[in-house]
Amino acid sequence: MEIRRICVIGSGTMGNGIAHVFAQHGYEVYLVDINQEALEKALKTISKNLDRQIKKGIVKQEEKETILNRIQTTTDLQQGAKNVDLVVEAVTESIKIKEQVFREVSKYVPEHTIIASNTSSISITKLATFTDRSERFIGMHFMNPVPVMKLVEIIRGYDTSDETTQIIEETAKKLNKVPVVVNDYPGFVSNRVLMPMINEAIYALYEGVATKEAIDTVMKLGMNHPMGPLQLADFIGLDVCLAILQVLYEGFGDPKYAPCPLLVKMVEAGHLGVKTGKGFYNYN
Repeated sequence: MEIRRICVIGSGTMGNGIAHVFAQHGYEVYLVDINQEALEKALKTISKNLDRQIKKGIVKQEEKETILNRIQTTTDLQQGAKNVDLVVEAVTESIKIKEQVFREVSKYVPEHTIIASNTSSISITKLATFTDRSERFIGMHFMNPVPVMKLVEIIRGYDTSDETTQIIEETAKKLNKVPVVVNDYPGFVSNRVLMPMINEAIYALYEGVATKEAIDTVMKLGMNHPMGPLQLADFIGLDVCLAILQVLYEGFGDPKYAPCPLLVKMVEAGHLGVKTGKGFYNYN
């Protein structure tokens, strides 16, 4: 089966990035969100990101309008999903919200359609039970920022077929991405390794071991990380980090994944990082 038409559900940071890369590589994209203003903001973001790519010579100036014209936006999920080959869900990292989305989208998509989730930690096997096609359900975890980062972590659920996995691998390669197939366990590989590091960095700050600047500098200069863990947490979103750690903690029952109390308090206070203007650092 050849993938030609895509429905991306959710127009936030990840959703608009996913829509961008599919449209950039010639796919017809339907970008769906319940909020019309969010869709308008997403198109402006995609336009700005295309301008950055033009300056870097990745995209030609004359290609910009063609790429944007490949993206249709709608608040009607049925309209966006009724005639597509692949659905990529990129809504809030909440299993209840995702369940609602998957149960609804399953009513509208054609029989051949593959449904993928961009979840960063929630069980693909569990999410598949909310659809009518567990063998054609898979994790397609893009990295942020999507137009820049090469990796797509492809997660096989318990029932995911070999055919589905192969199709999604080939699709990721057509996006000029590097697909890596992993099995469905809490946090997969990326966040099972990354989040405990971020959590430990937060503990180091919480316990007064060092300042945030010192912690980030040690990891950047000593471990050759392009971004310190606290700055990275701000970039990801502290609420997202907390949600992933909670999935790891509940999934493994191991106290090493317990979220640092400082992280919990910051999320409760609404200091979520870049998206709210304040996290470990101030972005206002």
